[in-house]
Amino acid sequence: MEMKHEEANKEIGSKGAKVPRSRGGRKSKKSSPQSPILNPQSLIPNPQSPAPNLDDWLEIGKIVSPQGLSGELRVYPVSDFPERFEVPGKRWLLRSGDTEPQPIELLTGRYISNKNLYVIKLAGVEHCDQAEALRGCKLMVPASDRPQLDEDEYHVLDLIGLEVFMQASGELVGTVVDIIPAGNDLLEVKFHESFATDKKQQTVLIPFVEAIAPVVDLKSHRIEITPPPGLLEINN
Repeated sequence: MEMKHEEANKEIGSKGAKVPRSRGGRKSKKSSPQSPILNPQSLIPNPQSPAPNLDDWLEIGKIVSPQGLSGELRVYPVSDFPERFEVPGKRWLLRSGDTEPQPIELLTGRYISNKNLYVIKLAGVEHCDQAEALRGCKLMVPASDRPQLDEDEYHVLDLIGLEVFMQASGELVGTVVDIIPAGNDLLEVKFHESFATDKKQQTVLIPFVEAIAPVVDLKSHRIEITPPPGLLEINN
C-alpha cells in the first residue's frame, strides 16, 4: 500500500498526499501564458487580516529561504508528487496574513536529495531581496487538482475519518485520525470507547500494509484489519 501525501490541508506530508501500496500520479497541467502573476514586492504581512479559509486548497510546500543571488527559492515539500515542484505551470502563494492564495508561475524546479528540499524559480522573482520577501510563504494548489493514483494508492485526505474494523469479528476498532509517514506509513487510529480495554490508551499506530489492512473500501468508509497478536496494545 502507498499513501500519497499532500495534506488537510496539505498535500500530505501533513495531509493531501498519497499513501501507497505503489507509485503514481499524473503530470500537472501547464498554465496559460496569460495566468496572473503575483507581485513579490507586495508580500507585507498584515496582522489585522482574518484567518484564511483553506478548505478549497492544499499546501504542497513552504518557502524556507533564498537560494543564491538570482531569485531562486528553497522549498520544504509536504507533497509526495515531484511534479508539483518540477513541472512548469501555475501555482499559488499564501503569505502570512492573507486569506486567499495568489497565483504565480513556476518556471523551473529541481530536487536536492541530501537536504529533502526543492530549489524552484518563480516568475517575477529575479534577485535575492525579492526571494527573501517570500520566506515563510506557502505554496498551494486547488484541492480539486489531486493527481490520479494507481491501484493500491490512496490520498491521505481520503483515509482520514475512515472507520477501522476487525476483519474476523466485524468489531469496530476506531477511526483513522492521522497518517504518520514512516518506512511503512502508519494509520493513527483513535479507539472506539467500546473497543478500548485500557481507557488510558486512546490511540494506536497500525502499519498500512496489505497483510495488516487487506481491505480499504472508500465507498463504505471502512478499513478492515487483521493485526498480529499484541499489535493493538503496542503503545501501552
